[in-house]
Amino acid sequence: MANRVIFVLGGARSGKSHFAQELAKELGARVLFIATGEPLDEEMKVRIEEHKKSRPDTWQTLEIPTNIGIRMMKEAEDADVIIIDCLSLLVCNCTGDELDHQKAEEKIKVELNVLVSCINRLDSSFIIVSNEVGMSLVPDNKLGRLYRDLLGKANQHIAKHSDEVYFLVAGIPLKIKGTKHQYNLAGDIDD
Repeated sequence: MANRVIFVLGGARSGKSHFAQELAKELGARVLFIATGEPLDEEMKVRIEEHKKSRPDTWQTLEIPTNIGIRMMKEAEDADVIIIDCLSLLVCNCTGDELDHQKAEEKIKVELNVLVSCINRLDSSFIIVSNEVGMSLVPDNKLGRLYRDLLGKANQHIAKHSDEVYFLVAGIPLKIKGTKHQYNLAGDIDD
């Protein structure tokens, strides 16, 4: 299987996770799902459980909030497809409550450089999911603005290293980068 990196962006509840899962089913039988969300409160625990129910039982799931690349290298050798859902929470996990822009940016750079290096070493296809937050209001606090800026840079970095990029709007995927591929997905995507 050729190593392909597919980046799926969209706003909250745009259908990006569902699209990524449907795409993974088309790309291979052995799927590794890497979840970056942490159950830090009751609402997040419920969200995580709902996400788990939406995935096939045959998929392996790893819950990894940071240092994805290193852990993925140890446990993903036989996966046809690896989904990372999502980059947005990974950036949040790396940033924490760090208000120093340079320190936060450096943490994320290291995380993403290791991740891209590991992706390049594995013979799997990758689907990376992230939120697009640059089209919303400017946050009214420093931490919110820092997060928005860092996620925007992280999205650019992953898009640069991706073979295909999709942007989802109201459940409709729009291909914004990549060669022509035809997938037999719900939603009838034609290139």
